[in-house]
Amino acid sequence: MEFAYIAAIVVYVFVCFFLILVVLLQQGKGADIAGAFGGGGSQTAFGARGATTLLHKLTTGAFIGFIVLALVLTMLEARPRSSVVKTLPQRAATQKAPAPLPRPAGAVVPAPAQPATGAPAAPPPAAPAPAPANPSGGPAKP
Repeated sequence: MEFAYIAAIVVYVFVCFFLILVVLLQQGKGADIAGAFGGGGSQTAFGARGATTLLHKLTTGAFIGFIVLALVLTMLEARPRSSVVKTLPQRAATQKAPAPLPRPAGAVVPAPAQPATGAPAAPPPAAPAPAPANPSGGPAKP
């Protein structure tokens, strides 16, 4: 992946966590005890809108950063990219088939498949003769 795309994702994750944090730290309207009983006049010292606090400005900035980064990531992801799949048929046509691997000595080679004609298939090749029972190599004693 491209460095700019990874960097944008990392910054986007940090902005998301920061936005969650500042939203959860804010005090809602009428969150004090007077607001529970209908006395919403406690926060009207600065007018109906109230003062713009630092936390409000941070929330606005984090929201704008969130939206801008989401659009940037969308544009970066929408770019056309080259695909490995498009180049495979060209390479496969120019490459030779690999040579068969050598078989170990004494290996049984499977018989080719017989067509299904109703006739019984040929019997499998005979197994090699068993090794002598006398491991010492001397003449066998009766």
